Amino acid sequence: MSGRSGLLPLLVLPAVAVNLLVFLWPILNLAGLSFREGLPGGGLGTEFTLATWQELAADEFFREILLRSIVMSLSITLLALLAAYPLAFFVHRSDPRWRSILVVACISPLLISAVVRTYGWLVILGDRGFAPAILRGIGIEPGRLVFNMTGVVIGLVEILMPYMILCLLAGFGRLNHTLEEAAASLGAPPFTVFRRIVLPLTLPGILLGCLLTFVLTISSFITPKLLGGGRVLLLATEIYDQAIVTLNWPLAAALSVIALGVFGLAIFVYGRIARAAERAIA
Repeated sequence: MSGRSGLLPLLVLPAVAVNLLVFLWPILNLAGLSFREGLPGGGLGTEFTLATWQELAADEFFREILLRSIVMSLSITLLALLAAYPLAFFVHRSDPRWRSILVVACISPLLISAVVRTYGWLVILGDRGFAPAILRGIGIEPGRLVFNMTGVVIGLVEILMPYMILCLLAGFGRLNHTLEEAAASLGAPPFTVFRRIVLPLTLPGILLGCLLTFVLTISSFITPKLLGGGRVLLLATEIYDQAIVTLNWPLAAALSVIALGVFGLAIFVYGRIARAAERAIA
């Protein structure tokens, strides 16, 4: 028994070393970079300073970007959930002979690069694109659907829906059709069956899908940059501009640390809600 106990640290050591090397060390280096002095032309001073963080705290512009990014990510997460839940539920309840084909069809967009899909949305949502033409054909004069927040939301909802569907399908594994039949036989209407049985049992999958979609949304760069046309300023696009365009590496590092903090907060909230849901189901 003692031999096994002594072997356990040796087995865990490689995993710990890899995590320290490829995850923790870059994060600490990034945090340290945010306390360096930014020099013209992308240079870095040798002394540590709080000037970058003071600038972030005092500038309303960066607070607006952070708030806009969080609100947009929450909105896209909700829209993706509303769009993906009925589809995932249909796939789960479909005939087993067709279920695999339907699952592949739902996740097949992941085989195409997000850049290609974003350019496709530029064509579809453009002023002379397919979507405005359809709306004009039914008598609705659409506003601009690209180079604004509307285009970004539409594009990201479609791009992230496969991730939400996969998480929901994993959560639907908890469903027991006999419970629904028992509730219906006792006189429960369909909405009550959904609210009291289906929704609680699928809540873990919903929470996981929302977490994944939120994190992917707030870290998205390509789609907001292209569909927003440079007019939709978000946390990820601002990090890119500060690092590549203005070469203000400390500010880009500080914004990246803030993004990591948002990710950590999202994971913390997810953990609290997931544990509460598990206790409620149990």
